[in-house]
Amino acid sequence: MDEKLFEARAKIMKSLANKHRLKVVDTLGENIKMCVSDLVKKLDLNQSSVSKHLNILKTAGVVKAEKDGLKVYYSLRTPCIINYFVCVDNVIQNDLEDRMNVLNNK
Repeated sequence: MDEKLFEARAKIMKSLANKHRLKVVDTLGENIKMCVSDLVKKLDLNQSSVSKHLNILKTAGVVKAEKDGLKVYYSLRTPCIINYFVCVDNVIQNDLEDRMNVLNNK
């Protein structure tokens, strides 16, 4: 495959490699659009942190911003990214099951 594709994938994965940004993406997956103040309340983070995380996700192409009057609303640019979380959760579940099997076979 093309090196640039792997670099682009790595950029997206790096943007998701933070628990707060994962929470932002997960929260935006539940709602269509949210402004920073809504995310601050929902995530119990300060405005500065939420804005920083949104900027990283926006730069990576994960979220998009739309201005409406004085507010900026954020949403997932490609909502199917939530499917990635389902896959990751399956990896966690399978790993847990494998570890439990090892413990039970001792």
